[in-house]
Amino acid sequence: MEIVLAKAATEVLSPAVVVLVLPVVVAWHATGHLGAALGWGLAVALFSSVLPMLFIVRGARAGRWDGHHVRDREHRTVPLLVGLASTAVGVALLVWAGAPREVLALTLAMAATLVVCLAVTRFWKISLHAAVAGGAVAMVTLLYGPWALALLAALAAVCWSRVVLGDHTAAQVVVGALTGPLVGGVVFLLVR
Repeated sequence: MEIVLAKAATEVLSPAVVVLVLPVVVAWHATGHLGAALGWGLAVALFSSVLPMLFIVRGARAGRWDGHHVRDREHRTVPLLVGLASTAVGVALLVWAGAPREVLALTLAMAATLVVCLAVTRFWKISLHAAVAGGAVAMVTLLYGPWALALLAALAAVCWSRVVLGDHTAAQVVVGALTGPLVGGVVFLLVR
């Protein structure tokens, strides 16, 4: 049962899923309008989640890496670079389209976190699940207040799941969980 719960937490709280939802949450705060929140949020999600994930899934199906979570550290560089390039295109389009400052800040924060994770991944296997979840908790808390700290339960669940499944050590999830807020949260604060 523990493995089933860990697999569910890993999938439901994966970076791809979090980066589908988080931009809409941030855009809602920035605009207060459902249509605008969906438009801006889905634009960010397209370039920072959907397109990179399509690339990763295609690569996994072609046997270039070991699955959609790219567990093997040595194979993570190309998917992370593609994600970073796609996010950079998204940033350019957001600037061109006049996106709300908080939406742009979120995208830049995610890109900065991805750069740090990419650098760390060259020599050590940081948990991207934990980094994304930790950054999401930080940004939602900065926008919506202390009640959002309840999301720490989701962060704990994703960290637990990565260790239980043997994909990461406790140190790798802790460093990831701290990288998200320390890099992404700080960039978000500085830009917004």
